[in-house]
Amino acid sequence: MNIETIRREALSLTVGERAELAEALLSSLDALSPAEMETLWFQEAARRAVELDQGLSTRIPSDVVRREALARLK
Repeated sequence: MNIETIRREALSLTVGERAELAEALLSSLDALSPAEMETLWFQEAARRAVELDQGLSTRIPSDVVRREALARLK
């Protein structure tokens, strides 16, 4: 079974079932070793760098992000 099949089937679950599944999946990440976490962070950084290089995402200045985050917290 591939990830797309799993995703499609998971999205067909009820809201409660999806919440239960999401909690179980997130909890499973807590068991990762520091080395596994580091590997995942490097993979994510590399993925984001490729997106930036390909123009698929844009940079947002930190002051803009901070201002928008603070506005949402009010």
